[in-house]
Amino acid sequence: MEADLSPETLLSAYASGIFPMADDNGELNWLAPDPRTIIELDAFKTTRSLRAVARRGQFEITVNRDFESVIDSCADRDKGTWISPEIREAYCRLHEMGFAHSVEAWHEGSLAGGLYGVVLGAAFFGESMFHHVTDASKVALVALVERLKERGFTLLDVQFMTEHLRRFGAVDIPRSRYLKRLREAIAIPCVFDDDVGPTAVQVNDPEPS
Repeated sequence: MEADLSPETLLSAYASGIFPMADDNGELNWLAPDPRTIIELDAFKTTRSLRAVARRGQFEITVNRDFESVIDSCADRDKGTWISPEIREAYCRLHEMGFAHSVEAWHEGSLAGGLYGVVLGAAFFGESMFHHVTDASKVALVALVERLKERGFTLLDVQFMTEHLRRFGAVDIPRSRYLKRLREAIAIPCVFDDDVGPTAVQVNDPEPS
């Protein structure tokens, strides 16, 4: 049976703290990690060298300029990917509707790195990132955090802990606490991209903590 990756199903899943990933065979799995990894926006950490790279303007940062190339680059991994063709199609649909967004870092006119994620209210659910040029994805993450803080977002969900994310200040919190934060965040109206207004989609309330 074909997996249900309709916008309504995806957004209701995110509102309940659940997200999809495909395994190596392309089979869809729905995940709800406990604990859940987030980056507290006010506690985001960067190194002095990375701040210097960002200030030098080595990379041009854009938003939603080339969502499809970002998701394709995130899926292009030597050790396999959780981004199946069905997931790619579903997130491109969410992007067209204004719920999925990309941040791109360009170097000398070429896409050098970036990330993408899903927005509900004041929550940004980071999905994946990539780089072709050193520091490109890191600079895109810095730009994302700055944008979220400027626009009143309260939750940056990064799903699972990695050493890479830990260096930026990522922390694990219990699922019960995550769901409380999630409930509060999705009730706050926020706009990620002024040029892309989200289409209204009915989503279920998160499961009670």
